[in-house]
Amino acid sequence: MKRLLVLLTLVLAFFSAKAQENKNYWNNKLKIVSFRLPPPPVGYTPKIVDLNGGGKPDAIYSITRDSIPILWLDDDGDMRWDDLEGDTKNDCLLIDRNRDGIYGGHGDLIIDWIDTDNDGKADMQIVAEYPPRKADEVWPNGHYMIVLDTDKDNIFNYIDWNTMQIKSWDKTGICDFYMDYSGQSAFLKIHAATYNMQDVRLNWENPFLFYDEDGDGLSEMAIRLVDSPKKVDASAPANSFVNKQLTGNIDWVSIAVDMDNDNRPGDEFDFDFTLSFRGKGFDYRDQVHKFRNPRLAETDSFFVDPRFRRMTELIYPDHDSAWELIFNRGKWDQVYFVYDEDDDCHRWERVELYDPRDPFKVGWNKGGIDNNKQSDAAGDRGEWDLDNSGNGQLYMGKFDGRLHLYGAEWGCWRIDQNTDYYQGWDRMWFGLDKNPSRFATVKYTDKDGNGFFDYLEYDLDGDQTFETIVDLKEMGVDDRCELIDVSSFKYKDFINLMDKMADGMWNNAMQACKVAEHFRVNTGWYAKLKQALSIREKYDKGYWLQLYLYKDLEYLFTRNQDVRSLEKLNKAYYTGDWSILL
Repeated sequence: MKRLLVLLTLVLAFFSAKAQENKNYWNNKLKIVSFRLPPPPVGYTPKIVDLNGGGKPDAIYSITRDSIPILWLDDDGDMRWDDLEGDTKNDCLLIDRNRDGIYGGHGDLIIDWIDTDNDGKADMQIVAEYPPRKADEVWPNGHYMIVLDTDKDNIFNYIDWNTMQIKSWDKTGICDFYMDYSGQSAFLKIHAATYNMQDVRLNWENPFLFYDEDGDGLSEMAIRLVDSPKKVDASAPANSFVNKQLTGNIDWVSIAVDMDNDNRPGDEFDFDFTLSFRGKGFDYRDQVHKFRNPRLAETDSFFVDPRFRRMTELIYPDHDSAWELIFNRGKWDQVYFVYDEDDDCHRWERVELYDPRDPFKVGWNKGGIDNNKQSDAAGDRGEWDLDNSGNGQLYMGKFDGRLHLYGAEWGCWRIDQNTDYYQGWDRMWFGLDKNPSRFATVKYTDKDGNGFFDYLEYDLDGDQTFETIVDLKEMGVDDRCELIDVSSFKYKDFINLMDKMADGMWNNAMQACKVAEHFRVNTGWYAKLKQALSIREKYDKGYWLQLYLYKDLEYLFTRNQDVRSLEKLNKAYYTGDWSILL
């Protein structure tokens, strides 16, 4: 009998535990995406209060998963006495993650939705995250991020509600990010607690702009504008308050473009190149954006820093003004250019830039062109105009039919023909830190200083020695090309430029086939390269088909000791005029 009672007690305890477990919201720490804040468990009664004595509820004290205390503040007067939670159109959520009884303080997460145009939907979301303790060092202690819903899709930042952490980089598939990077959208962000900012109307990434140029809900262009904090007191630590303040000046810009507009569901981001400007930049403090921000003044006491709650304006260049400010107001010292030759970049903001460093050193922080941990180990082509002599202009090189940076002193293409070294958004975070031990490299140099590359070096066997050197001047080839000024470009101009470049590459490749067949070279070996099913394939396969046929003809003429034909071949290939050989 005693054993039976013990057994019965254990069974009742088990079912009691299961019953308690079932009181929790169903999507609680499951192995599926947590899209929403878990409501309080069944049986829990939130405390609803009238903060300002107006006779209507203004706040809900409640709990979420794991009994974490939360506080909802009603900013538009539509809260009801029987509500379980606030709304995501004009309310503010404070999560007391450290359970210290202070809802908007250290260790906590705050999410504030603002309906700026009073249409019943949020147009702005402010996320403020504070470090566990008071941060004397400014960076990177905390987050302050503002998402602007300029395309009215009601998608904002992404919070992992299983961890109560900002996860702006979480995604499904290759690059379908939960954060609102797609479409016509924008955000402003800094890695700092707001109390370490002199002016919360400014920001570090101020802003990140995404352009949906064809209305398909995806982004065809992205512009990142950065207001870098300036060191003003050499006697103070570099990461101190005085040396980490924003100045209202954009000094770093990147422009990324999907030139062939081949992004689509399943491949939401496919930028082809990035153009980056660095220098004095431009003052943007006249770019003021006022907005409607209803709130209860009585709620300020809940926040360690309530200034962002009081804001009625932000200061940043917007979608309409950014391009003009960059090209007409900006004063730049350097221009970087990178082209995604292996077409594997699926980051939300740009093809990650290469640095003008060693062509052969590989890996994050190893001193090579891929020194940045987010850059592609191999596969991209970087070019650098370190005195801005070219003013960000481009040109299509006769020697390869590709887009190049005018004024660049040198450039480097680290070849990854088969896309073996895939570029995610961060090769470290996703286990993609697979660096090549051997790779082909092409180096470009402007030896005569006229802004165009005239000296080409090839290391195709990957031994880190350039076995082939081509001097266009010695060959009698004019390196000068028509300049392309993108300062007045619209998106369609980039598409037209890509079409022109790809068609030119492909037409030259077809002409190269005729020349090769004229000299009885069997082009059937390259049947795979002779089938191009897209603009990008015309560009890519057109280049490789020409190179393979050029090298086959070079071998043939060298074998036959046909010096005259060999000279004509070199001129034909490096001028893009294969008819010279016919």
